[in-house]
Formats: sequence, structure tokens, C-alpha cells
Amino acid sequence: MTAPARTPLAFVYDRCATNSRGQLDERLIGCHAYADRKGWVLAGHWLDLGDAAFDPARPELGALLAAMRAAAPGREVVCLVHNWDRLAYDVQHRIALQQRIAQAGGYSVTTFDESDQRAREALAGARRA
Repeated sequence: MTAPARTPLAFVYDRCATNSRGQLDERLIGCHAYADRKGWVLAGHWLDLGDAAFDPARPELGALLAAMRAAAPGREVVCLVHNWDRLAYDVQHRIALQQRIAQAGGYSVTTFDESDQRAREALAGARRA
């Protein structure tokens, strides 16, 4: 049975430059639990590991965005991260990545209930006015 189109589809993203996967696994478990509490359907998870975790292009994030873009028409799509640092430590870089997520038709959410959804909606409303 498939979920109704109105149920948000969560795309979990993380990055990890170290060989230690303990903290990464804990963050992923937290993301899955958060999505479950919200009643969101998981689209999957994308991980930039090793050097890719610091690559400005973020290959796995690019793949996530392509999948998100394909799913976005007629469906709410969310990029779920444990916290904002999972996108980038640098605020300007994080904002640039959040803009890429918005361009793919989605918005970003953390497991700490932080979201850029309202800012995206306000910008979209300003563009229509």
C-alpha cells in the first residue's frame, strides 16, 4: 500500500569525514525516529563520506536533490538532517545548500524541529506578488 500524496516524503542526508560510523549511525537512527514520529514516509538516506563530506559539490546530496526534484510535483518533500551542521558548518555554505534544496522543490528540517519551510514560503509568496 502506498502512502497518500499529502504525506511528506523525507530524504535523509548526512555527511561523515571520519572512519568511525558510531555517531553517524546514531544520527541516522534519530532521523528515522523523527520521521516516524511525524508520520513521514522515508525516501531513503544519502551519505557523503570521507573526502566527499567536504566537497562543495556533495555528490550524494546531488543525488538526493535529483530524487527530490522527481518526487516534488504534487508532494511535499523534505530534506531531513540531524542538525544544520550536517549540511555545513559554515553558515553561508549551509544557506547555499538550503537554496539548492528549495530549488529542488523541498525544504530542510532538523531533528530539533528547526525548519526553513516558513522562509521558503515567504520567499515564494514575495515572488508571486
